[in-house]
Parts: sequence; C-alpha cells; structure tokens
Amino acid sequence: MNDGGLPVRYNAALASEQLALADPRLGRLIARAGPFALRTKSSHSPFEALLESIVYQQLHGKAAAAILRRLLAIFGEIHPQPEQIATVSDELLRSAGLSAAKARAIRDLAAKTLDGTVPTLAQIRRLSDTEIVDRLTKVRGIGPWTVEMLLMFRLGRPDVLPASDYGVRRGFALTFGKLPKGQPMTPAMLPTPAELLKRGQRWKPWRSVASWYLWRACDLADAKPESD
Repeated sequence: MNDGGLPVRYNAALASEQLALADPRLGRLIARAGPFALRTKSSHSPFEALLESIVYQQLHGKAAAAILRRLLAIFGEIHPQPEQIATVSDELLRSAGLSAAKARAIRDLAAKTLDGTVPTLAQIRRLSDTEIVDRLTKVRGIGPWTVEMLLMFRLGRPDVLPASDYGVRRGFALTFGKLPKGQPMTPAMLPTPAELLKRGQRWKPWRSVASWYLWRACDLADAKPESD
C-alpha cells in the first residue's frame, strides 16, 4: 500500500518499538517485514482525493486510471473544481466512462463541498478522525473504508484501523490465527471487525502502523520462494 509520496510525519521507529512491546506477536511480524514505509500523498484537497476514490471504486486500477484521465481532460488536464462539476451535464461526465451512479456521487461530492460538509484541506487538518468520518460519509458513495484510506494515505493519521478491510483481516489471521497447514484461507478463518478492534486496543495510538504491517503479512505469505 505504499503510495510513493511523502513520508508520514509521525515517528515510525517509535511506533514500531511501542507496538512490539505492547503486542509481541505483532512484534515478530514487524521484525520479519522490516522498516515501516507508508508514504502519503497530501497535496490534493479532500474534494480532489474523494473524486479520485469514487472513480476508482470497484474497478481495476488501469481502467479507473483511464477514466480519470478522460475526466480530467474535460477540464483542461487538471482536477475540476466543485463549481465546474455542478455546471457540466450528466452526458459530459458519462462521456469519460463514469457510470450513472458514479456521476451522481461526484455531483453530490461537489454539492457537499460547496455547502461546507466536505472541508477544505486546511480545515480537515484541524478535525479529529471521527469528525472527518462523520462528515465525509454523508457524501453519496463514500463509506467508512474510503475515509479511512484518506486518513491514512492522504492525511498521514497514525491511529486508523480499517477493521473491515480484507487485507487487514487476512493479515490478522495470518499473524494471530491458528490456520491449518496446507489449506487455503476461507472467510470463516478471518476475524470479525469486532475481534480486530478488540485486539487493536493494544496498538493505540499507532493502529495505522499496525494495519500497514498486517498488509505486509499478506505480502510475505504471497511471496514466492526464491529459486535455488
């Protein structure tokens, strides 16, 4: 999940050390996975970041990137402003490849940015994680997971645990579960979000770091052994 952007601003080395002390089993994963390397992309406004999130929902990365390029081309190869989205026709938005549902979601995002529900970049940096989730999930098509990804990868917030994320749940099962050897993982082997949140109490105030390492557990499990 490395974004290729700016390093996070909190003390990752301290976070890893404290996590290992608070939860030795997680500590063993940290030792195997190596240094924490989450990076953020913080230059976009919440409106711009959420617009991209809506475009990318439920699509392969390359297909979504092509639609985003066509959408930006309509507005001169730059991210449109909410005022521009509010004035263009549905047909023009759909011409970029957006579904009708995504076009409606982007229109709602623009409207809620104009009425102040979606904060500016300067404003969002002063809000708590809970306030940000509460406000942004009022936008059509934006759920808690999308906001959690924004908190982690756009805003660099250190204490986010996306408990519904499949990769985090799978990484948890790989790290803490008693999995039968030689058998594929099934949904029944995954923790519930409630179970993950309960264990995650040990990881405060560094749950973003813990989540990143649970994603790394999946990478380690999926890595093919080197040939002799």
